Amino acid sequence: MAQYPVHTINRRRAIRLITAGVGAPFVIRLAGAQPALPEQANVPDILKGSGEVRIANYGGATAEAQLKAWFEPFEKATGIKVRTFPTADTAKAKAMVETGNLEWDLVNLGRGDILKLMKVGDYFESIDYSLIDDGLGKEYRFGFGVEMNTFAQVMAYRTDAFKGAVPASWGDFWDTNRFPGDRAMYGIGAGGPPEIEFALMAAGVPADKLYPLDIEKALASYDKIRKSVAKWWTTGAQPPQMLSDREIVMTTVWNGRMSALQEQGVPAAICWNQGLLKRDAWGILKGAKNKANAMKLLAYSTMPIPQARFAMLIPYGNTNEGANEYIPPQRLAMLPSAPENKKQLVFSNVEWWIENRDIVQAKFNKWLLG
Repeated sequence: MAQYPVHTINRRRAIRLITAGVGAPFVIRLAGAQPALPEQANVPDILKGSGEVRIANYGGATAEAQLKAWFEPFEKATGIKVRTFPTADTAKAKAMVETGNLEWDLVNLGRGDILKLMKVGDYFESIDYSLIDDGLGKEYRFGFGVEMNTFAQVMAYRTDAFKGAVPASWGDFWDTNRFPGDRAMYGIGAGGPPEIEFALMAAGVPADKLYPLDIEKALASYDKIRKSVAKWWTTGAQPPQMLSDREIVMTTVWNGRMSALQEQGVPAAICWNQGLLKRDAWGILKGAKNKANAMKLLAYSTMPIPQARFAMLIPYGNTNEGANEYIPPQRLAMLPSAPENKKQLVFSNVEWWIENRDIVQAKFNKWLLG
């Protein structure tokens, strides 16, 4: 098996642009003055140890935030050395388990990635939830993985476009009379499924009645907005750039992309209502050489203060609500896990998409290209 590059946590990697996928929805520069991060003064003795843990993640700014929030303080507090591989990939994970050549222990993937592999084989270890902080939400726990951060796919709009009117739902996004101007929506190519949920909510389907998704109804809803969609975006950088350049007045977007835009003074805002709450997860490869240490780092990363540190470095939300008390209010308001934002979001049903994605993707692609 090919050898992958290894970096210890003492070696800083340049932040690089990565292709956004399910587990890497945006890239933000960790530039300028860094916030004062809360410190994890001590850790339970059960998390301490020796040896190492090898982690595969996505590289880029997310990995930089993980390094500062989790890996460096974990190594210092526990005595366990952290080695990172910026190459997280389901195909590589699958091949490692099948060949027994496990170069990774802990892998940063999506819940869907983990569940899909578990449908065809035994690729991940069961999670020992006795080590996990009680504050981790039940909705973020599953048998073979733990969701450790959140992001949201939401509506964004120019605040100077509608003479003071404020879009507040997907019905408003579809209302080209009250909110005139070109839109952008996700098409194909950025790694995620089509925005079927948005089309259905625009058609009047209540958020709590979305699943199972009615694909034909969604496509009929898309028909009504199609002429106003100037761009079907394929990379996460496109929506904020188009807002900034005044090419569009409204778009779907990953929430983290908007933070940088707003910091630049562009008159743009997020509508959290009816956005989709999505998540990243940890999985421990079956037969991992450092399984115990992997479980310890997983547990550490979902404690309140480490979660708060991560959310203060990059605009991902936390999955342990205890983190909120350590995050300044102004910063918390930017996150999908802020109580006021989270209650407006729809919890994306990963399990439904695993079973139906291929069929839905084919129908949407045919509609989009037809």
